[in-house]
This record gives sequence, structure tokens and C-alpha cells, in this order.
Amino acid sequence: MDIAALSMSISQMKVAQQAGISVMKMAMDAGQTQMNDIVQMVQQNTKMMEQSITPHLGKNIDISL
Repeated sequence: MDIAALSMSISQMKVAQQAGISVMKMAMDAGQTQMNDIVQMVQQNTKMMEQSITPHLGKNIDISL
């Protein structure tokens, strides 16, 4: 195998590896964004469930002097 073909082959492998790493980073970022959205949605749903179960708590204060 000649040097030029070997050099081109190695260069192509490096480019393919860099492309694979870039795609993996994009997938990880998308996964992190989705996880943050899910956590935020669960927190909002928890607050809504608490308010729907006991809507009377915290709205009235009885004061006698």
C-alpha cells in the first residue's frame, strides 16, 4: 500500500470519528434538555395535584381578639 492511500485512509477515519463524536454530543444535549423539561413538568404537576387535593388549605385565616 502506498503512503498517499494510507494517508487518505487515516484522514477519512479521523473525519468519520469526529462526525460520530459530534452527533453523540448533539444527542446528549438533546437528552439533557428533554430531562430538564420532564423534571420541570413533574414539579408543576405535583403543585397542581397538591392544590386539587386540598384546595381549602392556606386560603383562610381565623383570627379572634
